[in-house]
Amino acid sequence: MQNKGKLISMDVEQWKLDELRKRARRAGVSNVETRLIEANTVNELKDFADRLLIDAPCSGLGTLRRNPDLKWRQDQQDVVELNVKQTNILARAAKLCKAGGRVVYATCSLLRDENEAIAEAFLQAHPEFKLVPANEVLAQQNIVLDTGDYLKLLPHLHGTDGFFAAVFEKAA
Repeated sequence: MQNKGKLISMDVEQWKLDELRKRARRAGVSNVETRLIEANTVNELKDFADRLLIDAPCSGLGTLRRNPDLKWRQDQQDVVELNVKQTNILARAAKLCKAGGRVVYATCSLLRDENEAIAEAFLQAHPEFKLVPANEVLAQQNIVLDTGDYLKLLPHLHGTDGFFAAVFEKAA
């Protein structure tokens, strides 16, 4: 963005926003505004954003190679509770997206329940959005990587942590 436009970062944790401000300053980024998510945040920014990145809370199971103990700290009930949060966060964030804008939903999980299932449920509940295939988005950026409709990076194939992203576009 070359320090043009407005980049708004929101979180429910103030300390995370404070850390982001420090990192942005070190990186020479001056167009970042941080906001604590409160009850009226969605109403204030309804239909405001061209692009949204939802870095959803998740099990983190895509990072097992760096954090092997995670598998002992997670159970099915944890994932069920995360699914509720993920669904709610994505639905609330979608209200911030203006017509023709895009929402990217991302996790560092490999679980279908946290990824494809959330994306599919979102599309069913929000017919004003369509899925933009990840391979098309990457090709537009001259990135030679085809993981299909969703960006799904796998440690054994891509030499990275496990990562998932879905791109949704709101009808104009």
